[in-house]
Amino acid sequence: MSIFKPISEKQAKGKVKKVFDEIKKTRKIKKIPNFWRSLAHNPDLIERTWNNLKQIMKKGALDPVTKELIYVAVSITNSCEYCTRSHTAAAKKKGATDQMLKEMIDVVGIANQNNKLVEAYQVEVDKFLK
Repeated sequence: MSIFKPISEKQAKGKVKKVFDEIKKTRKIKKIPNFWRSLAHNPDLIERTWNNLKQIMKKGALDPVTKELIYVAVSITNSCEYCTRSHTAAAKKKGATDQMLKEMIDVVGIANQNNKLVEAYQVEVDKFLK
């Protein structure tokens, strides 16, 4: 359950309304997701978060699908169901296939397993990797 009731689109004014409108236009969606409606309690925060997300997730050296898959991988590792579902949908919308998602999940699983083993065994970093 949310700490604060998400701001409805009808309540949005000023910066919040501007960000809501831009999110809908950019993502080609009709409804504002709960994440953004929750951040709307702080107009500066929602504006900053949206601007940062746009900047980081745009096409660059990494294509948008790869960036979404990385976002999903981190969300899985951080146990954020909301972000995992949201960015899985975004990845699919940008062209990720079920096979790509399955392979990414396999990588997340083995990386997390091996990270834990390295930490448990307190494995020293090889000199040639430094």
